[in-house]
Amino acid sequence: MAAAPRESAQRTGELLARLSAMCDLVRWRLLALLEQEELGVGELARTLQVPQSTASRHLKALLEGGWIVRRSEGSSGLYRLAGPAMPEEARTLWELARPAVTAHPEAAQDRTRLAAVLADRRVDSRAFFGRVAGEWSEVRRDLFGERLTPLALLDLVDPAWTVADLGCGTGEASELLAPVVRRVIAVDRERAMLEAARKRLKGARHVEFRQASLEALPLKDGEADAAVMMLVLHHMPEPEAALREACRAVHPGGLVLVVDLLPHDRKAYAAGMGHLHMGFSETALRQMARAAGAALVRHRTLPAEPRTAGPGLFAATFRTPAR
Repeated sequence: MAAAPRESAQRTGELLARLSAMCDLVRWRLLALLEQEELGVGELARTLQVPQSTASRHLKALLEGGWIVRRSEGSSGLYRLAGPAMPEEARTLWELARPAVTAHPEAAQDRTRLAAVLADRRVDSRAFFGRVAGEWSEVRRDLFGERLTPLALLDLVDPAWTVADLGCGTGEASELLAPVVRRVIAVDRERAMLEAARKRLKGARHVEFRQASLEALPLKDGEADAAVMMLVLHHMPEPEAALREACRAVHPGGLVLVVDLLPHDRKAYAAGMGHLHMGFSETALRQMARAAGAALVRHRTLPAEPRTAGPGLFAATFRTPAR
């Protein structure tokens, strides 16, 4: 009769030990990824945006706990969820935690980055089996540079447009737009940013620089054909007011493009970089559009670049009402 309590206490101890071992969100995110795909440590590190040594440390703990299994492929190792071989306590915990883990904002961005990592893998595979396809990107990059495609696609923009670059910063967007549109109006609150933008765009006569807050733009109603706000809204105390002003400054039926952060939980950004908002959901953007008297006509998650360290991004296009 004494064996049952001892066995129960042992199982309770094992369960608590497993919970203690899984106190880091990164380990749960690893399980969510390895349930989808068999991956190498480098692929996991790029997907999670952590150093490879960090990914290896967490994988070791998961491997020792029986959560995952490893197989060798040449000199490399590939990992996947242990599945039926997973210890009962671990499997029970994973089944309980899976819905919350997969719904977490970081896990959602992991899935987006994983798609990019797997796309890179497919390119590598084509390069291995057929050198022509694999080498062409490098040849084109060597001949014509990294920015060929985005610069060429800008010619789809109407050359008669006036575009307002709101929160222009040091002028990256204005620099790209200036050669292909009639006029660019670059607005920023910070004098230092505008000075840097002026240096970048020295000689571009059809670019105007205006210092002002985005909640009170120095533009007439409908002065611009389109406006762009790149990585600006999450710094704004009242992003709704900034979007409303942008829509006012664009003529009826004009476009406002917002590029900003998807929802995330990196609270250190608030203290370190002055972020006032932890990203924006599509639902929140639709509410902001209604308040601005505009319509959200397109919302797109931008493809993730595996070697970047920031949260995921979206591009949202708003259209002002036509007369």
